[in-house]
Amino acid sequence: MKKNVSFRFALLFLPAFLFLNSCASLRVADSCSRNLTAQGIKSDSQLARFFRSHNKKISRRTIKHMARTYIAEAQAEGINSDVAFVQMCLETGFLRYGNLVTSDMNNFCGLGAMDAEHPGVRFDSVETGIRAHIQHLQAYATTEDVELKNELVDPRYGWVHKTKLAENVFDLAGQWATDTEYGSKLNRLLDDLEKF
Repeated sequence: MKKNVSFRFALLFLPAFLFLNSCASLRVADSCSRNLTAQGIKSDSQLARFFRSHNKKISRRTIKHMARTYIAEAQAEGINSDVAFVQMCLETGFLRYGNLVTSDMNNFCGLGAMDAEHPGVRFDSVETGIRAHIQHLQAYATTEDVELKNELVDPRYGWVHKTKLAENVFDLAGQWATDTEYGSKLNRLLDDLEKF
């Protein structure tokens, strides 16, 4: 009789135990920092899945290569790769473009794009364009005494160091872009990225 009671007790609580155990094993979404010089936490696969949830026309291979390049360049210069990647997504409309900058320019951050006479800087490769983007963020996020690790490819780097300073995505509003909601738009994209 005693064995029977123990068995029934175990059967009653087994579903609750299994449910609680599965809840405990669920992964809590990692929080992406909004600071420009923080360490990015998302992998190339996570960045690619996030990107492709907004634009499936770009191949997985292409966007994964871009994500890996963003991570490597950002790590070299002490810049948050998550922020840089979502900024590329915002600036290019997830590589759909549509404004002054066109896809053949390899300009992923609107660098130098002001008007029809100044549509933006052209770079000879995707990798160079990403490096310039990271260097431009580094110029905003640091003072002049912080030197670049990689060869300078951002033609506007020196100008930024003399005039701007930003600690986080919200500080970019009104500086990187005239849009006063620019930081909030980046923040919303980072919120979305955290799901991946």
